[in-house]
Amino acid sequence: MGTEIKAPAFPESVADGEIAAWHKGVGDNVARDELIVEIETDKVVMEVLAPEDGVIVEILANEGDTVESEQLLATLKEGAGVPTAEPAPAHAPAPAPSDIPSADTAPQLGPAARQLIEEHQLDANRIQGSGKGGRITKEDVLRHVEDKEDTAVPAGPAPVASITEAPLGPSSERVEKRVPMTRMRAKIAERLLDATQETAMLTTFNEVNMAPVMALRAKYKDQFE
Repeated sequence: MGTEIKAPAFPESVADGEIAAWHKGVGDNVARDELIVEIETDKVVMEVLAPEDGVIVEILANEGDTVESEQLLATLKEGAGVPTAEPAPAHAPAPAPSDIPSADTAPQLGPAARQLIEEHQLDANRIQGSGKGGRITKEDVLRHVEDKEDTAVPAGPAPVASITEAPLGPSSERVEKRVPMTRMRAKIAERLLDATQETAMLTTFNEVNMAPVMALRAKYKDQFE
């Protein structure tokens, strides 16, 4: 029997979570402590790591499914699997060992960093991670995007033809995209709406006439000193 991969124990105030993303599928090889699946709750995104080396043989919860604490998610067969690859053409040179990506050299990404990389269609291998163990953070992705935009700007003055052909509108204009709200953002929006509807929003002003106090202070100032 294979090793069971279960959801982590949720905090006391969290009843359930939602499968945010599977990073491995059935038949994929995984290494020990490699990220397999992310579970998003109302408060935090929890990462489920591989307990040991093996191959995913079964997945019991799909993306978007609601899972409870310590619920069975997948089954892992112990031991390293045999990688499946199509034979290369006879005329194609064999790839160098340094060009073959492996689980050990694959960059580790956080949920926010992965979302930004997908939005900007970036190559994670070109981003230098500053997190623990070389993990790529959201700030690393934003810094990479800014550096990429800076290098795209010409150093010298643009020719007249380029100025006339430039698109109209401000250079800081951004493309808006509608995406479904995540479970965490939906809960935050719900709490903010409840606060505005259930909490009394008021401001109290207290006015005091300080003229008599100032007159007494001026009258007895020398005597007090």
